[in-house]
Amino acid sequence: MVRGIYTNRTLNLRSIKAVGYDMDYTLIHYHEREWEERAYSYIKERLLGRGWPVEDLQFQPDLVMRGLIIDKTLGNVVKANRFGYIKRAFHGTTPLEHGQMREAYTRTLVDLDEPRWLFMNTLFSLSEASMYMQLVDLLDADVIEAKLSYADLYALVRGALDQAHMEGRLKGEIVEAPERFVALDEEMPLTLLDQKESGKKVLLITNSEWAYAAPMLAFAFDPFLPGEMTWRDLFDIAIVGSRKPAFFTARMPTFEVVSEDGMLREHVGLLQPGHVYVGANASLVEASLGLKGEDILYVGDHLFTDVNVSKSVLRWRTALILRELEDELAAIDSFRETQQQLTDMMARKVEMESEYSAYRLALQRAKGNYGPDPARAPDEIQAEMDAHRAKLLALDAEIAPFARASARLHNERWGLMMRTGNDKSHLARQVERYADVYTGRVSNFLHATPYAYLRSHRGSLPHDEV
Repeated sequence: MVRGIYTNRTLNLRSIKAVGYDMDYTLIHYHEREWEERAYSYIKERLLGRGWPVEDLQFQPDLVMRGLIIDKTLGNVVKANRFGYIKRAFHGTTPLEHGQMREAYTRTLVDLDEPRWLFMNTLFSLSEASMYMQLVDLLDADVIEAKLSYADLYALVRGALDQAHMEGRLKGEIVEAPERFVALDEEMPLTLLDQKESGKKVLLITNSEWAYAAPMLAFAFDPFLPGEMTWRDLFDIAIVGSRKPAFFTARMPTFEVVSEDGMLREHVGLLQPGHVYVGANASLVEASLGLKGEDILYVGDHLFTDVNVSKSVLRWRTALILRELEDELAAIDSFRETQQQLTDMMARKVEMESEYSAYRLALQRAKGNYGPDPARAPDEIQAEMDAHRAKLLALDAEIAPFARASARLHNERWGLMMRTGNDKSHLARQVERYADVYTGRVSNFLHATPYAYLRSHRGSLPHDEV
């Protein structure tokens, strides 16, 4: 179900007394290609200023996707399974062949605690990763500063993008023309209104500053609210400039927004309903609401900043927004009949491989003259084994195009976001570990209602099919 809510740990929404929301890519969805192409253009502008020959580079939105990992040591972008084994890799924009990948990573597991690896766990990673892959090609061709390491190269790309964000140029463009960048969802405000009217406290906790958050929420929410209601009426407490993840771990000072132009006044004491604050911290939110831990559900799109820290430090319940999930599920659904054919052929292959192994063992015993007396001579067993192997190779040839098509679902280069072959991807493992539930958009909670009991499925084990 494309618009479903998927449950890792059972969540009773009736017991949730407050729901907090991130804003960007959570309450407000962007046309990611438009946003990331502009972000890419700012990186490119900075690099042109360094005299680098990047004028012909273009943003390639399908070059990367969320859940990949940058290897800053080797200049690669990789996709790993849940155990950290690397299953697919690109050096620059060139895919590594199996032998090259084996040579580079036979003894290497991805450990996200090591500075070597950078996990792309948000859509905001797409522009910088796309540029990085293209620049690796230029670095290898000795057409940009040759003394740079791959790690130095990434730092330059990230620095260029951070500078653009600090200057506010990208967000300034979006505020000027939000209709170009924002994917409106008219069900989003009703979702929050349902939660508020059901007795839950509704919170806004975003790193975006007031000057950006206020006009964007007005654009995305106000046209779909009843009467004179505005986005500010939806939130019992609104916090902008929250500085996550420090918001969850440190006791930062609190300021109140006291005018529409963003004038601030230092605030001391509990947070008051209907007010907008800057900074603050999670402990103050809990004290102001008289709630703790599992009373609060926090919803965001960033695995670390939103979901990991709020769960690990505060034991808040967590919901992760994966906007691309809808496209992934649609691709899986369209492939369903073909997938069944592939599954049937793979089952036949497993059976035939077992039979081939039995032939090999029979031949080994016949030649070694041990075990039960063979009913056939070694050359007879060999002939049958060769004929069986020919059938197995023919089946492999039949399977190959189906397997290639399966590996390219959702993204031509990387395949599915949540899978690596038949296994869970490293991203899926992180989602499973930190997000109680995950879904494609906040408005999917509208269809669940604020009273739903979201039950997790029985966990699967390899022996379950026995």
